[in-house]
Amino acid sequence: MKSTLYVEYQEKQMEEKALIAKAKKVWTATGKKAAELKSLQLYVKPEENMVYCVFNDDITGEFPLD
Repeated sequence: MKSTLYVEYQEKQMEEKALIAKAKKVWTATGKKAAELKSLQLYVKPEENMVYCVFNDDITGEFPLD
């Protein structure tokens, strides 16, 4: 099965793939290698214009939706 998730809020639209790509950039910006990323949870809060991340079940990060 193929699926796609979109988040739409106040005339903004983000696709799941784009959110994952941004999260991976947050991960690698801290000096970690992409291969070290084993799990990723994303919490999208459109009312705050933010995405909160949990990497490998214990490391947190965040980035704006724009």
